[in-house]
Amino acid sequence: MPTKFPDTAARLAARSPDGTRPQVMHQRWEALLFLHWRLPAARIQETLPRGLTVDTFDGETYLGLSPFFMRDVRPVGLPAVPWLSHFQELNVRTYVFDEHGVPGIWFYSLDCDQPLAVAGARALTGLPYFNATMSAERGEFIEYSCQRDGAEDVARYRYRGFGADQPTRPESFEFFVLERYYLFSMRGDSLVRGQVSHQPYQYRGADTQQVSAAPARWDGFIDLTDKPMHACFVAGFEVKIYATQTVD
Repeated sequence: MPTKFPDTAARLAARSPDGTRPQVMHQRWEALLFLHWRLPAARIQETLPRGLTVDTFDGETYLGLSPFFMRDVRPVGLPAVPWLSHFQELNVRTYVFDEHGVPGIWFYSLDCDQPLAVAGARALTGLPYFNATMSAERGEFIEYSCQRDGAEDVARYRYRGFGADQPTRPESFEFFVLERYYLFSMRGDSLVRGQVSHQPYQYRGADTQQVSAAPARWDGFIDLTDKPMHACFVAGFEVKIYATQTVD
């Protein structure tokens, strides 16, 4: 059982690399759409591995879905390769903390259209990456689609950001869902966590003309509707990825 609920200081501290593991990757994340649904805490908790507890905002728990673009993905010390380093990714996630009170993300799936990235991430991090057929057009609106291998339906999104960028305030819902720098996964029988670092989030409103909860339904949340309770947009930033470590 958890020994500590993460307070604001712990959530802010997660922004800074903890210094226990070396940087292994560089990435850029662009045009991120964040969609959220409210779900019962018990339903989320029963899906989590031992050692993780569902995190809450004002007593409520949330499932998130985020399509975006990965750019300049490369190991530290190597250049980006055009046919390998740029691809699409869409993840389904929830918000958790471990027995030490470290807040982070638990992923149910990460769909990706770069098979080498899927294989490498699964092997090195334990994250549940899946191969998918994906496409996108970036104009006034972003037209984004994703079909996981083996799925019959296609998840489609039409979105854009609007308004001025604004920082996340520690007391806000956006801070709770966006400011997450630890990623939990299972590697074999062990719970592990990795850390990322980047500039603090700047978000804006999201004009969502089409969204889909299909990726979450593929993950077992079969009654989720295509009407999220919250949406926001993030333009992008450079990201440092650090090696994973076992959670004691």
